[in-house]
Amino acid sequence: MKRKWPELTSDEDAERFVEEADLTEYDFSQMVPVSFEFEKKAAALNMRIPQSLLDAVKAKAAAKGVPFTRYVRLLIEQDLARP
Repeated sequence: MKRKWPELTSDEDAERFVEEADLTEYDFSQMVPVSFEFEKKAAALNMRIPQSLLDAVKAKAAAKGVPFTRYVRLLIEQDLARP
């Protein structure tokens, strides 16, 4: 049986863990990709949409655990990344 991930509370803890641990002993099945946002947000977008659409977007974002504005930005980024 694979080991559970330890709770890492700082960058230093994470760096130490990766340097010292044998990662083959750990369960990766619950891992999810995470993206980091480095680029500064200097522009704003203002649009008018039906309330029902906004409500649906907010509900979907809440189900994914992200703010709805970030969810909309992710949808735009995903669409633009498609060939």
